Amino acid sequence: MTTPYFFGYGSLVNRATHIYRDSYPAQLTGWRRAWVGSPARGVVLLTGVPANGHQIDGLIAAVPGADWAALDAREQGYARISTQGAVCHDAPHAPEIAVYAVQDSDMVRGGGGVILLSYLDVVVQGFLQVFGKDGVQRFFDTTDGWDTPILDDRANPIYPRHQVLSPAERALVDGHLERLSAQVQQGEQATLTPEF
Repeated sequence: MTTPYFFGYGSLVNRATHIYRDSYPAQLTGWRRAWVGSPARGVVLLTGVPANGHQIDGLIAAVPGADWAALDAREQGYARISTQGAVCHDAPHAPEIAVYAVQDSDMVRGGGGVILLSYLDVVVQGFLQVFGKDGVQRFFDTTDGWDTPILDDRANPIYPRHQVLSPAERALVDGHLERLSAQVQQGEQATLTPEF
């Protein structure tokens, strides 16, 4: 059996958040990212959405023994679907690659929910480590939904796989949010029940 891979385009780009070490930088053609609401959660999710003429950076990583159970649990609320050969990568072979995406029927667009800054910090840290500052710029520019409010939970992170960022990494995140006129707010966290 050939070992399958996943394509991660958000927190999975940050290798500190998972155990899948056989990984390579990659690009998924025909997709963008978007922040979308989920009926089951008080936060919005970062998802990939098909978009002709676009491309997003990410990371592919092997799933040993095709044991998807842990990833499927982590990506609850997402469907695992085939990338159908749309991933470009430098792996020395051509594995089957899946991507997790929120299905249209499970999306709530416009209103409701917040982006967790502790989650966004993890994503940006991963992109910086894998793709450098240009990759961070591309992440922000190929993601829709920056009009969604962002909850500053850095002092008490809600995201369970949060990471410690350096002052320079935090400044990089904050600078892009300012560039995009994103609304960052302090707020009540007790009503949030994310299941990451």
